[in-house]
This record gives sequence, C-alpha cells and structure tokens, in this order.
Amino acid sequence: MNTAERVVETLSALGTEYVFGYPGGRVIEVFETLADHDEIQVVRPRDEREASVMAESYGRMTGQPGVLAGQGPWIGSLGNMGQMEARLASSPMVAITEASERGDYSTLAPYQQSRGDYGGLALPKILDGVTKEWWFPRSPTETVRSTQLAFKHATAGRPGPTAVILDGDAVSEEFPEDAIPPVWDDERQVRNWQAQPTDDDLADAVEALESAERPVIISGNGVHAADAYDELQAVADAYDAVVATSYLGKSTIPETHGRASGVIGSFGHEGANQVVSEADTLLVVGCRMNPMDTNWQAASFIRPDEQTIVHADIDTRNAGWVYPADVGLIGDAAESLAALADAGGSENGWAKARAAEAREDFAVPECESDATPIMPQRACKAIESVVDSDTVVTADSGNNRFWLLNYLQTPDTETYYGSGGVGGMGWAAPAAVTAALLGKDAIAVAGDGGFTMTMTAVETAVDHGVAPTFVILNDTSLGMVRQMDDSIPGVEFHDTDFVKVAEALGGEGHRITDPDDLEPTLGAAKENDVPTVLDVRIDREPDMAETLQSSFYAEVGGLHE
Repeated sequence: MNTAERVVETLSALGTEYVFGYPGGRVIEVFETLADHDEIQVVRPRDEREASVMAESYGRMTGQPGVLAGQGPWIGSLGNMGQMEARLASSPMVAITEASERGDYSTLAPYQQSRGDYGGLALPKILDGVTKEWWFPRSPTETVRSTQLAFKHATAGRPGPTAVILDGDAVSEEFPEDAIPPVWDDERQVRNWQAQPTDDDLADAVEALESAERPVIISGNGVHAADAYDELQAVADAYDAVVATSYLGKSTIPETHGRASGVIGSFGHEGANQVVSEADTLLVVGCRMNPMDTNWQAASFIRPDEQTIVHADIDTRNAGWVYPADVGLIGDAAESLAALADAGGSENGWAKARAAEAREDFAVPECESDATPIMPQRACKAIESVVDSDTVVTADSGNNRFWLLNYLQTPDTETYYGSGGVGGMGWAAPAAVTAALLGKDAIAVAGDGGFTMTMTAVETAVDHGVAPTFVILNDTSLGMVRQMDDSIPGVEFHDTDFVKVAEALGGEGHRITDPDDLEPTLGAAKENDVPTVLDVRIDREPDMAETLQSSFYAEVGGLHE
C-alpha cells in the first residue's frame, strides 16, 4: 500500500469518525483514500475556517481529536481559527496538512510551497506558534509515526492541537512492509495515562476543605476536558461547597443544581462573583483564571492573603499561575476530584442557601418583557425554554455570549459551549453543525456579524442531513464594539435578509419581531428536518457592559475586553 493508504488506516484504527477539511495539495492523496473507507465521513464545508472550527468543537465535545485536513497555505491561514481556539480552549485536534512541495522545482520561485526555504512560505513556523506539537516527516515511515504521535500528543496532558505536515513523495510512496525504525500498532502507540496528585498534596487539600466554613469551587473548562462532571458534584457534596463556573466552564454543572451559583467574571453573575469573594477556601479546578474570569484581578474579588487557594490543574505550570496557590493538585481533573471525594468530607450548612440566593441572577424583569424590539434577555429565556439534556447551545463571541451566560440557565452538563479560548466570531454556527452530527439538538446563537462570517454552515448542515437551529440576535451592528464607542467606523451593518439567505442555502428562515413568537418558533425549528435560521430582532439600546458588568469589574474601571 502507499503511505496515504497507511495514514488512513491509522485514522480508522484510532476511531476517527469525521475528517473535516478541503482537498488540495498533497492531502488529495489522503482524500482519495478516504473514499474507500465508509467508516470515516468526510465533511467538506465551504472553507478551511469553518472546517477548523468543526474539528475543534468535535474535540471539545467528545474528548477525542477532531481531524482537520487541507492544503498547507490555507490550514496555516483560514484554518488557524479553529487551531487557535483549540490551543487556548484545550481541545484535542489533529491537523493533517502538507507543504505543497514541488520536487525538482522547489528552488525555482515555487508556487504555494510552504516548506520554509527561500521563495516559499514557512508553514512550520506558522504552526509552531499555534499547535502544541508539529511534525514534518520526510519519509513514509516518519509520516505514519508522526500521525500516530500527533494523536498521542493531542490528548496527552492538557489537550490541544497538533499537526502533521506532509512533504513531497513521502505521502505517495509505497509504505515498507518492514519499516526501519519499526512502526508499532496504532492503538498501542497513541496510548496515554492519566496523572494524579501526590498523597501529600491531596492530604493538604482535604485539610483545607474540611476546615473551611465557606468553601467554593470554581469549575473551569478542564472539567469539560476531563469529563469530570460526576466527580465535581461528588466533591461539592462531600465538602458542602458552592460551585461557580468560569465562562468556558459553563454547563460543567447543571445551573439548576442546588449547589450551582452561576458564572463568574467581568460580565458574569453578580451573585456568583460575590460567592467567590466571600469564600474562605477556594478549590479552582481546570481554570486558567484569565483576566475576564478574575474581574481583571479586582483587589476585593480573590484575595490570596486572606483566602486559602487549592488549585487543581493538569499542568503544574498552571497551578498558581495567576494567584499564588496554597496547595496544588497536579493531574487529570477527574482523578483529582475523585481522590478528594474519597478522602474526606465536611458540612457547614452555608452552601445550598447561599447558592440558591446567587441563582436568582438568572432571571430579571426583562426576561419576561413584551417590549419590541425584543429584549435580549427575553430572547435568551426563550432559548432556555427549548433546551433539555439532549440539546447543545453553541455561543459566538460578542454581546450575545454574555447575554446567554447570564440568562440561559443550563439544565444539564454539556449543554452549552462558547467561543472563549481565543474567542473568535463565527465559531457558533460550524460548532452547532458538529453538535448536530454528534446526534444532538443543536442551537447556535450569534450576533448578525458573527453569523454572517460562517453562515455557509447552513449549507454544510444541509449537505449532511442534519438540522441545527441558528438564532441570530440581530441589532444590525457590531454591537459590542458599537456600545464601547459608536464613533468607531465600521460598526454599522446594512439590514441583511437572513430569511432569503437561509432559503438560498437550502434551509428555512424566519424573522421574529414579536416576543410572543419566540417560543413557538424555536420549538418548531427544533423539530424541523432542515436547518432553520431565526432572525431575532433585538433592541440594540440595552448596553451589555453597563447592564451586566460586575461590581468587581466596575472597581477596576471597566477595562475594554
């Protein structure tokens, strides 16, 4: 067999369901071989950006590497969106790309060549700045070994994106039967082991939590990555703790749960932020504690000199990265949480009543408003009304994400994912198509700006026979930027007819101007057998930052995000 066939055998052996990408360059040999493998479905969106987001969101939602494939110059440019999100959101992902190498013509002002030598592009340098690891194999043996290692490293430790850059004939030459050095069995070669905290660190963490009067857990994206939902709840129960989440940690606990308090951060829930500030012991699990999570380090929010901080993370560099930690639990979040739940426990009588009080922030009078244009809070509550345990909501960047964070109260784990690693606009629509491919009732929520960037995702859904719902919170502007300063050029959009766009792409579209039409139209869209675009005309006047900013964020002067 040739090397491309052997690479596809590796993909198949490792359980690859989908390859998201666009054929081109020397990756065409891989696509040709995929035609003979019914167990792997090729998803070809309209461009590499959309494909990269679909691969990233697949990795985030399943914990298995999403595979992105395409020609080098475009994987290193358009396709960088999903890879950047994967790097910062800890999503396992493997990019299979190529250098557009021209053989004997490689020194003659080569067209598209990406090896990095004179006259061409330097794809390795581009990918080096984004991926966890990358390989540039020059022989059939190296090509297969590199593909195996890309899968291994994508899930080793903190998950993230990896890349294999195919070169020249190394993908089309015959694969040797007796490779030197040997190429081992695919599944054995990619196996990883979970790390767990030391006994001494575990004992110190148990002591801190058992002695706490007001223990609070901050649950981050690492809980999603480790599929540690049951373990999180077990620790909260064992130590009678309140659970708050980061932006990316939303839906790591059902927000209807008796211990859930909401989302922290600059534009999170005031109640959840206050709970964290009141804690005497904080258990931070799988959370970077970035500036938006920590209210830009407002002095009265988290106070290491007054609060005991236990920081659990897969990477020792991340524990105590932002705030000095008193105890570090280094290991997989599920392993660390399971060990904590088994090792101790306490009761303080504070947690559930305090969490219930904090959850009141999920509803405000605007959530019931009959005003037109539609209040964004009302739109979020309408979306909430159709979300159940089999639904996944994907949220774009911008004002829409923060309205959702505050007023969509998730009923179960894994029901919400947002663009917040690198935080690019245009993420929600392709991510919703991925969720639909995985058998979920998918609802993408975006502003009119973000939806327009990747609205061809509607056509991708049509091509693959899935029917997500796309909700546009439409204020005919780049709302978040406009509300920062409406004198900035480029913040106003013309009024696009998204109903016609949806129909042209093979879906169905509805414009909603009356709040009473929200719930029934959302319900019908969810049951539809074709993708449905809902153009929800929201009131552009409510200032998101002014309405949602926490008191701690105001304390530092409301820095621009």
